[in-house]
Amino acid sequence: MDGTLLNSQRLVTPEVKLAISQAKAQGVKIVMTTGRPYPGVIDLLRELSLTDVGDYVITYNGGMILAADTGTELKRMTLTYQDYLKIDDLATTLGCASHAVTEDRLFTSNYDVSPYTVEESFIAKVPMSFRTREEMQSEDAVIKMILVGEADDLHHAISRIPPEFKNDYTTVSSAPNFFEMLNKKASKGQGLMQLAQILNIPLEETMAIGDAENDRSMLEVAGLAIAMGNAVPEIVAVADYQTSTNDAHGVAVALEKFVLTVD
Repeated sequence: MDGTLLNSQRLVTPEVKLAISQAKAQGVKIVMTTGRPYPGVIDLLRELSLTDVGDYVITYNGGMILAADTGTELKRMTLTYQDYLKIDDLATTLGCASHAVTEDRLFTSNYDVSPYTVEESFIAKVPMSFRTREEMQSEDAVIKMILVGEADDLHHAISRIPPEFKNDYTTVSSAPNFFEMLNKKASKGQGLMQLAQILNIPLEETMAIGDAENDRSMLEVAGLAIAMGNAVPEIVAVADYQTSTNDAHGVAVALEKFVLTVD
């Protein structure tokens, strides 16, 4: 969404809306793939007319695949309570705050709530609650844990994460102040592969567009990988093509070049 679908004012340009509408009219599946939960994207899905029967959305960076019209769950990859404790302990060791995200709520065990936890609750449009570690035992549907902090501090903390964590979990930086940890089988790339299998669409007939680190797994498995003009160098390096920036309708440019047919 941010940096790809949305411009720097967090709006979808008319050019992008038109291209998405035209592609959908041709029978192309347009699937928003985001780190946000369903409540945090439903308004945008409606704005883009992507809530009809047969529309889908991949949320939580691949943690859930949903039917966009009803929110019906097709796939879910969660963390266990032991995973929660392990990652919460890691955050304490690293000296940073963390929070857990379920399908419909955000939980923090930090009495001194991080402003980035508050920001996540606002952006994702899910309520925030305080829970002790013991109380979290009853929350059996944690989809992801997020380490949060000031960008430089969090970058330093991430550099100190023991290698086994990156082996045991999908770890990805979704923004300078957010570092996510998910089930090892959850990623945007896994979500794309799983949905393509559900819809019986060969991967070579898929295209992915992204700009940030959490898009990398998706671009690596798609048949055609498109980097935004404002993408980070790591994304440009794995892309087949670089489109224009999000402020220059990059999604529309890519759809017009590779998807839309000419009469």
